[in-house]
Amino acid sequence: MTATGSAPAAARPAEPILLREVRDGVATLTLNRPAARNALSMELMTLLTEELEDIRDDAGIAVVVLAGAGPAFCAGHDLKEIRANPGRETYEALFRQCSRLMLTITRLRQPVIARVHGIATAAGCQLVATCDLAIAADTTRFATPGVNIGLFCSTPMVALSRAVGRKHAMEMLLTGDMIGAGDAVMFGLINQAVPEAELDATVQDLAARIASKSPLTLAIGKEAFYRQLDMGLDDAYAYASDVMTRNMLARDAEEGIDAFLAKRPPVWEGR
Repeated sequence: MTATGSAPAAARPAEPILLREVRDGVATLTLNRPAARNALSMELMTLLTEELEDIRDDAGIAVVVLAGAGPAFCAGHDLKEIRANPGRETYEALFRQCSRLMLTITRLRQPVIARVHGIATAAGCQLVATCDLAIAADTTRFATPGVNIGLFCSTPMVALSRAVGRKHAMEMLLTGDMIGAGDAVMFGLINQAVPEAELDATVQDLAARIASKSPLTLAIGKEAFYRQLDMGLDDAYAYASDVMTRNMLARDAEEGIDAFLAKRPPVWEGR
């Protein structure tokens, strides 16, 4: 009973912390912890990983957009959760799950686009760096600020150092300073910065253009891109040549070339 003697109102059902919408072959996954600036709790990382693994085998989804609800894209790990459960086992499980999430994005057959606004800091910046493409509002700020609280952003460093130049990455990691969207474009962390009012339309246009391609070709290309990055030059060319040969033998490649020569739109079969 309340102080006035009336029964308490029925509790509202909790909002899901991850939202999913699929439209025209594009799946939008929205981090939905706005009050916590979409901090990556253990639960949110687990749900996001599971959702991506489910999407991987969905032939109806060609592109994934990763977004954040509320005033920010993602402020990194949930520090309150971390401090509430200190200990080696907790920390190992947390960073193991984070690494699994980032690897799932990289190994997903569908391209992943980050739709970024507000801030993307620490593991949130890692998330942006891990996505295949990123479009941000021109007011967005980025940082790997762990050094400011005695915790070097070592796991964000893995994605950051593969997305931007070495000295830019080290500057961000050693200072913890915020950078603006313009610098993020210049560093190579994001593809484009646009006025916030144009963010959704820009992301939707990019996703639609990619989704119009052969899903098989997208999957072949994404896997090959990341695999060849870690090879020496000779091995990379040998591997890419084999990939190109296998791609040429695919039905979609035959269809694409025939459609181009006949000056007609291709009809993809995904094989």
